[in-house]
Amino acid sequence: MQCKNMVSVAGLEREDIDELFALTAEMKEACKRGDTDLCLSGKTLGMIFEKSSMRTRVSFEVAMTQMGGHAIYLTKDDINLGERESIKDVSKVLSRFIDCIAIRTYDHETVTELADSSSVPVINALSDYTHPCQALTDLYTIKEKTGNLDSVKLAYVGDGNNVARSLAFLCAKLKVSFTVASPQNYELSLAFLNELEKIVPGKDSYIKQVRDPREAVEGADVIYTDTWISMGEEAEAETRRHDFNGFQVNSELISHAKRDVFVMHCLPAHRGEEITDDVIDGEHSIVYDQAENRLHVQKALLKCLING
Repeated sequence: MQCKNMVSVAGLEREDIDELFALTAEMKEACKRGDTDLCLSGKTLGMIFEKSSMRTRVSFEVAMTQMGGHAIYLTKDDINLGERESIKDVSKVLSRFIDCIAIRTYDHETVTELADSSSVPVINALSDYTHPCQALTDLYTIKEKTGNLDSVKLAYVGDGNNVARSLAFLCAKLKVSFTVASPQNYELSLAFLNELEKIVPGKDSYIKQVRDPREAVEGADVIYTDTWISMGEEAEAETRRHDFNGFQVNSELISHAKRDVFVMHCLPAHRGEEITDDVIDGEHSIVYDQAENRLHVQKALLKCLING
């Protein structure tokens, strides 16, 4: 990979993605065989988490442990980033101690400022604007399940949030059909679409927005959804539940897709809201395979960024 950081998938070239996916498959297979790869022995990952986490924290810590390294977990109370100490100072000091920084935060500018000041790689483990590790995992999982990404149709039903934006970036780069069905005022914004067009000219060939979830999933190979109420949006919960009425991924909706459609969710799921129990636990669901692959994709990413 040519990039120093993983702030957004917008900065990746197709060759970077292909390399990362190939390495992920290789490392996952080795892990299943019980092979040991201590390629990060003596290396340390600093994890700044201003948002709570389960999958992201565990997958990064396990990744470092399995590769012989170590992870340090730092909460908002430990650092009070930008208040007790400037982002620039934190970045420069941590760069003297550790080999990579992963940050899970609210403001995307916090990630970019941290990366700009750091002399070690910085990984965006989630910001309100984008979630690159999740999107990379999702497209890797689809490739793993379908054999390749040629002619895949991915339908996203729900909020045009950080996950949807990251998937749109990656699908445009990989030339994967991506249709988003969202209620009015929750779609991918015009500003984002203009940014995407600058980075991937001709993105309209692959990215489409509709209002009707049934139209979105027609002929879909994969249906994807995410919670309607993300962290920090709890005050909008009742409004959002009202606005997203009719956008639930349930058995009736998936009946409009291909018979062998896969269903994905980045988790945590609000069962009974954006997705029903019978779907997330059903034969079409690959939600837990998707969750597991966070570990394998991030192992490959860490190896690439830290070892160059």
